[in-house]
Amino acid sequence: MTFVIGRGEGESLEKRPTGRLGTYRALDGSSGAPLYVDLDGPHAMLVVGKRGYGKSYTLGVIAEALARAEGVAPVVIDPMGVFDTLAEQSRDEPVPAEVMSAPPVRPNTLDPRSWCALLELSPESGAGALVWQAAGEHDSLAGMRRHVRDADAPGTDKLAAINHLDLADSWGVFDEEGVAAADLAGPAITVVDVSGLDSAPMNAVARAIGETLYRARVDRAIDRLPWVLIDEVHTFFDGVAAPALERILTRGRAPGVSLVMATQRPSAVPPVGVSQSDVIVSHRLTSGADIEALKATQPTYMDASLAERMPTETGDVIVVDDATETVHAATIRRRDTPHGGDSPRASEQ
Repeated sequence: MTFVIGRGEGESLEKRPTGRLGTYRALDGSSGAPLYVDLDGPHAMLVVGKRGYGKSYTLGVIAEALARAEGVAPVVIDPMGVFDTLAEQSRDEPVPAEVMSAPPVRPNTLDPRSWCALLELSPESGAGALVWQAAGEHDSLAGMRRHVRDADAPGTDKLAAINHLDLADSWGVFDEEGVAAADLAGPAITVVDVSGLDSAPMNAVARAIGETLYRARVDRAIDRLPWVLIDEVHTFFDGVAAPALERILTRGRAPGVSLVMATQRPSAVPPVGVSQSDVIVSHRLTSGADIEALKATQPTYMDASLAERMPTETGDVIVVDDATETVHAATIRRRDTPHGGDSPRASEQ
């Protein structure tokens, strides 16, 4: 029997896009039938696990499947610089992948409030009010700076605002001709490497990509259904990317935008990130706070607690599928492209 996570019973495996996730795991640890995940409709997925147990590896398995699927536009936001290996030679069917290193994004994808938050300026302060006004009037950093210089405001406030805008410019991630939805909506998976950025510009890029893809689908500007995959997602819920991620979580189903989140700290993900996920893939967790974060949304159809079913071996998972109200013990399949997330060892140097 073939089972597809996220898809109702009786729907054919062949007719709609799916991805091989792994195999069922029997009570004695042996492998069973293949386990697939639905790639046809929009989903919110959460992949969790403590460091070293395969959380990023599983995200790579999902990324490989999406890269080979028809009708989707997958984008990986990579804060650790480990997913560029998707573009390397595959052991099996080729994985079409393109790597973008911190692509420039359009300043107007951030609203005025987000600009103040990005630059750590209070909107009530003189400098913050100037940045707020400038962001609402202009689509470029140059235009925002001109607006501040021409404003009728105290010189100290204008100088502070310009200094903060100069800081944003120094990050090298803003351009009014920045990445567009069409650049991200091709048949290959796009790996956006933001590993060389600090938290603020990293969040700005993620916010812009999320907003751009969501708006493009709302406006029907792209045909393919976007899938946004983010590793270490807790770092983005702590920054200006959070509103875009929450919008996809709560409103993404109608326009067909999916979000796949991976984190080793589910307790640092806001409740909406857990409660809105219709598929949860859990590797081993040992932190009480992280286990409690998942237990808080544990479905009533589970016949045992998450803690009791927690995997113990690397690569083993439990999968909670809200679409079919089922829970599965599984082992993640081997990746076809190299895994870039292994930790270096002194003995190998």
